[in-house]
Amino acid sequence: MAAASRRLLVDVHTHVYLPRYVSFLRSRTSVPRVFSRTTPEGKTEERLLILDAEPSGGRPMGSQQFWDRAEKLRFMDKHGIDISIVSTANPWLDFLPAATAQVLASELNSDLEEYCSTSPNLADGTLKQLYGFGLLPLVPEASSASLLEIIQQISNLPHLKGVIIGSRGLGKGLDDDALEPVWAAIEKAALVVFLHPHYGVDQKEWGEKDNGHVLPLALGFPFETTIAITRLILSGVLDRHPDLRILLAHSGGALPQLSSRLASCIDHDPVVASRLQHDARYYLGKLYFDAVAYGSEELGFVSDTVGRAEKYVKSGASAAASAGAGGVQRKLGSRRMLFGTDHPFFPPLGEAEKWKSVVENLEAIDGVFGWDEAEQNAVRGGNAIELFGLGKIP
Repeated sequence: MAAASRRLLVDVHTHVYLPRYVSFLRSRTSVPRVFSRTTPEGKTEERLLILDAEPSGGRPMGSQQFWDRAEKLRFMDKHGIDISIVSTANPWLDFLPAATAQVLASELNSDLEEYCSTSPNLADGTLKQLYGFGLLPLVPEASSASLLEIIQQISNLPHLKGVIIGSRGLGKGLDDDALEPVWAAIEKAALVVFLHPHYGVDQKEWGEKDNGHVLPLALGFPFETTIAITRLILSGVLDRHPDLRILLAHSGGALPQLSSRLASCIDHDPVVASRLQHDARYYLGKLYFDAVAYGSEELGFVSDTVGRAEKYVKSGASAAASAGAGGVQRKLGSRRMLFGTDHPFFPPLGEAEKWKSVVENLEAIDGVFGWDEAEQNAVRGGNAIELFGLGKIP
């Protein structure tokens, strides 16, 4: 892959709360909202509350990292990131009436295009390029016409290269038949779908001990993604829309680990098996995975699992016998993985420190056994250049 020949760093998982969205959330009196409170020290602080009964009463919004483009550019400069594919951070718009969501999605997409297209050079003349994922008004009662209108808008905005979506679709999940025109339009427009969790797992599953955000973020988010993409696979969407490109947050959750168990369960359920053209493991090779896994062993495992996926075509041949050597699988899998940071979340505790989400994920890429420099550079940036059609490396 030509794009992998240079050490370019592209961040595909980086968020922003655009000023219009922050103002909208400040105007709300129910979750999700931004509200002010007085700290024990007598200071006033803003906090973002995105779920009911959220641990710690939400997250502090004092840092301009959440919305200021200059801060995003400084973060990129500090960590050597050349290009960022920016997405609006959760929550998205599914808590709104359809008409309100339609208007706000259109406005925020225009705002994001301006955010990306008017990005200035840094003080030293360094150019940091910004692109974005647009928003769809995926809310109950949304009409197909309104969704297709927004997809067309995103397609016409040159710096928006895809859409970010949550797991609920129009309220019934991503396997909802009502989404069929949406998948068809996204596929035709060659936009990338970034599937990102928001709701996690039922709070009752975390017990009564105060574990803060640890269980919801470390386990709830990945499990939500795993269920959402599995339902999409089982519905046959990837067979009906073979050119649909989906990027999964947090390295695909638990899907790689459970893909063979999933395939076995499908084989023993003829009703489900009859819907799919291939073995369930095949579909991992149709997906893309961010490399936000924090460990080389985890990245290596995902790469191995994804790399063997193309061998799992429904046929009489033994997939295990034809899967090839592990090193080859790992190299094949690396083509489907892309670096990300999850900025502006998980900030460093000290001003001088680099963000662990950058340092640890880059170290993980460097440490995957079997990836040579070409594979490493592809995951760092080359794969993103190709996936998002960004042309020649600047």
